[in-house]
This record gives sequence, C-alpha cells and structure tokens, in this order.
Amino acid sequence: MSEEQKTEDKTQKLETKKEKLPEIKPGMTIKVHQKIKELDAKGKPKERVQVFEGMVIARKGGHQPGATFTVRKIAVGRVAVEKIFPLELPSILKIEIVKEHKVRRAKLYYLRDTYKKKLKEKKK
Repeated sequence: MSEEQKTEDKTQKLETKKEKLPEIKPGMTIKVHQKIKELDAKGKPKERVQVFEGMVIARKGGHQPGATFTVRKIAVGRVAVEKIFPLELPSILKIEIVKEHKVRRAKLYYLRDTYKKKLKEKKK
C-alpha cells in the first residue's frame, strides 16, 4: 500500500465516524454508550458498555476535532453528576437522542442551581 492509500483509508474511517454521531445540541436528553476496559478479580482485562443518560448543558468547540459536550444527570439521592465527553472519543459507541427540549441559551449552566421550572419538550 502506498502512503496515499493509507491516508485515504484514515480519512474514510474518520468520515464514517462523523456520520454515525447525531447533531448534539444543548437541551437534548441523550444516552451515551461508552466502552470501558476494566480488570476483573483475577487480573484479566474485560470490556463492558456503560450508558450515561442525561441532559446536554453545553457544547464547546464547534465541529473541530477537540470539540466537547457536557452531560448532566441527577443520580441517586439528588446528587448531580456531570461528564465532559470529547466528540471524537473512540470509546463512544453510539449516542441516542431520548428527548429534545426548547431552550434559548447555548449554555444551560443555570440548571446547576435550584431551577424550579420545567423545560418544554419539543414535539417531533
């Protein structure tokens, strides 16, 4: 294989990766399926898929390779958990859109505080 074919193969892989991911916007409730590698009790490596479901409160970096999105969920006991995912993270298997809410801000950091009102859901 020549170097041109290798670079073409790499760009095709990146393009297929970009096609799989949906357009992620603040206000969406999404499920992020992430592959995690762990060691079991005997020291053998094993893989599992962890699903993190929450609302997107921010997206930074546009469509650049270093772009990120922040997902926030309310865990057990009203403890909030936020995770920042890079958009091009290879361990992300898929992203499912569960709901979409109507928002008028690009960053929804006000949801961190005691925000009492409900967000209106967009109709599909």
